[in-house]
Amino acid sequence: MTQLITTELVELDQNLGNAPEAVIRHLASKVAATGRASEVEGLFADAFAREQKTATGIPGGIAIPHCRSAAVTVPTLAMARLNPKVDFGAKDGPADLVFFIAAPDGADQEHLKLLSKLARSLIKKDFTAALRNASSEAEIVELVEGALADKPAAHAATAPADAVPVGASVGAGAAGSAAGAPAAGAAGSGGRGPKRLVAVTACPTGIAHTYMAADSLVAAAREVGVDLQVETQGSSGAKALDPAVIAAADAVIFAVDVDVRGKERFAGKPVINAPVKRGIDEPDKMVQEALAAADNPHARRVPHFGAEEQAEHEAEEKGEHIGQKLKKALLTGVSYMIPFVAGGGLLIALGFLMGGYLITKYADNIVVQNSLFNLPTEFPDNAWGPLGAYLGAVLFKIGALSLGFLVPALAGYIAYAIADRPGIAPGFVAGAVAGFMGAGFLGGIVGGLLAGYIAHVVGRLQVARWLRGLMPVVIIPLLASLVASGLMFLILGGPIVAITKGLNAWLSGLTGAGAIALGVILGLMMCFDLGGPVNKVAYSFAVAGLGAATIDNQAPWQIMAAVMASGMVPPLAMALASTVLNKKLFSLAEQENGKAAWLLGASFISEGAIPFAAADPLRVIPASMLGGAVTGAISMAAGVGSKAPHGGIFVFFAIDNFLMFVVSIVVGTVVTALSVIALKRWAVKKTVDTVEPVPVTV
Repeated sequence: MTQLITTELVELDQNLGNAPEAVIRHLASKVAATGRASEVEGLFADAFAREQKTATGIPGGIAIPHCRSAAVTVPTLAMARLNPKVDFGAKDGPADLVFFIAAPDGADQEHLKLLSKLARSLIKKDFTAALRNASSEAEIVELVEGALADKPAAHAATAPADAVPVGASVGAGAAGSAAGAPAAGAAGSGGRGPKRLVAVTACPTGIAHTYMAADSLVAAAREVGVDLQVETQGSSGAKALDPAVIAAADAVIFAVDVDVRGKERFAGKPVINAPVKRGIDEPDKMVQEALAAADNPHARRVPHFGAEEQAEHEAEEKGEHIGQKLKKALLTGVSYMIPFVAGGGLLIALGFLMGGYLITKYADNIVVQNSLFNLPTEFPDNAWGPLGAYLGAVLFKIGALSLGFLVPALAGYIAYAIADRPGIAPGFVAGAVAGFMGAGFLGGIVGGLLAGYIAHVVGRLQVARWLRGLMPVVIIPLLASLVASGLMFLILGGPIVAITKGLNAWLSGLTGAGAIALGVILGLMMCFDLGGPVNKVAYSFAVAGLGAATIDNQAPWQIMAAVMASGMVPPLAMALASTVLNKKLFSLAEQENGKAAWLLGASFISEGAIPFAAADPLRVIPASMLGGAVTGAISMAAGVGSKAPHGGIFVFFAIDNFLMFVVSIVVGTVVTALSVIALKRWAVKKTVDTVEPVPVTV
């Protein structure tokens, strides 16, 4: 079997930057440099995407960034002992030991089991102490290979990466546990003996957190004399818990970041539901909460229909204030809405291109009365002939129908973020009511929040067991739709419609200094957090108005153009600065990122500047905002319009006054590039090596 780690993949006592992104990129570069990955960027993107889902820091000063990636050719471990430490999101502080696990998409089971075993070893204090005391790369490799060679008995719970038994049934497997249960019961002081728990652990990649959470929960349960068995739903396979073990359990723990496979097996059991990382950070608390739930007749239970689950991340909710919950719900709604808008907007733009701008007046009649074998005779003068008019009408109509889902999808998925699946139907209905009344984007937000919170409240009602199965499919959608949509019709809709009309009238009347000021604000917002919440607010504001744009009211198109142009500036500017104007101010990794940023920026992918902002936020972000504000102002002043919500320069056919669109982007890009160079030279300069050092060769 190929060696998982070599001395070339170990970095000892080095400064790899002050953020997880820098460390992950550096380790991804080492993996690629040893020929174990085909490219750095693809591997980094997959690993960082995993990191953004759930922070990989765990107690004890350890971090385990990991991913499965098509860029990986050989299963690999890369390790860094950091000086200084870097915060990977663990509750007890930053990490000095970082293991980067890179697995191919099609990694074989044996390699996946070895990778999982390493992750489990990292919760052993003697192993991590030895890693910290190691004096050479070779010693690190020897320690890791020793951990991988350990037999299952060396760990507290090391059944073959599937079911993890504990208590009287340690090492016996699920069936053995059932047989051993009476012994555990006999140890109790009376009744049926100690409580019995079952758990499921799972994370998106199923390599590290899945098994570490299982081991941590098992150890915590053993300390309080509780029988606990865990089903690990990981990449190296899962062996389902014995039905008899589940039936005998008093409560269930779900430490998961993904849907539990076969959740219906646990129906009716009291449940504690939390992210997989909490199973590592607070296993003792989760065990105590499960024991308390077992004695609480009003505890949340696993629904009888797995597809209609309402289990929430209660631990996370307790730590969130109302603003955080509201932001999460709004961003969820926006993220699900954008595909409807992006696809629909591009189709409308293509419809205008082929059928002419007046196709809106002809489209309905053409698509109903004509076909490819019966082309229209009446169509706009600037259409591409009868065939172009027919195809343009079809494209426009598909796009318009897709765009019509904007408000319902926004409301539906805001409600989903609050109340899970039972909130989707009430949210869509409330969004449809908002669209019908003309309440637009604002109405969709209000309707979605109403539907979500009402569904959430109804879902928490204690009802008879025979009625629980009807709650998520009948009762919650019925009551939440009735109340939320009724409030929209009877009370809230009118005022929101008035506000929406007033806002549209104000935007339509903006000229001169007012339009330029709006462009500046939108440019600042687009460049403030490069794809984050503020950026999303500006983008959502722009796309929400596209449906109201007409030839007589082009303000929404102009806003869309200003937003798209401004969002293209940061990556293009970083590319210009790092690959053309002054390479010496940027590390080799940043220069490589700069090459990719040319295409990302041209495509309107603001996230192309994130690696630069993560490494040097105090210079990159202000410079980006300055250039974005300039671009937004020029675009609005020149009356540039975009009928497409995405695509950058590649949707040139959908952009009015394309020349000034390009000019505004070029000017903003140059302003940002020169600004970031000036800041790096003269504003409390920090050496390149502090951010991304050149690897040390030993």
